[in-house]
Amino acid sequence: MARQLPKAIRLTDKAADHVRDIMAQSDGKYIGLRVGVKNGGCAGMEYTMEYAEGRNPLDEVVEDKGVTILIDPKAILFLIGTEMDYQTEKFSAGFKFNNPNQTDACGCGESVTLTPAQL
Repeated sequence: MARQLPKAIRLTDKAADHVRDIMAQSDGKYIGLRVGVKNGGCAGMEYTMEYAEGRNPLDEVVEDKGVTILIDPKAILFLIGTEMDYQTEKFSAGFKFNNPNQTDACGCGESVTLTPAQL
């Protein structure tokens, strides 16, 4: 019997509610949300998010709280254990990533330093 792997990413209730609201306004054009990481910023890496119109053959697909999240295989080791939240503050609102693989962040919070998860 194969061991059940943990989800690479999970959403808080607020994040799931916000993504479902966004998707409801897309008239069925998108199948989910694509989440990943890319090189950039002063700390080395940045989180990426975009609508997913289709699934790529090697995407990791995570279903959580009625939301479909697609993750590029190159990003999996950097995202394992991550919780995606949606926070509303006095002058801003947006998605926040609580990632155990994050070792540092720049002062503005736009980029992070990530190490691959140890499996």
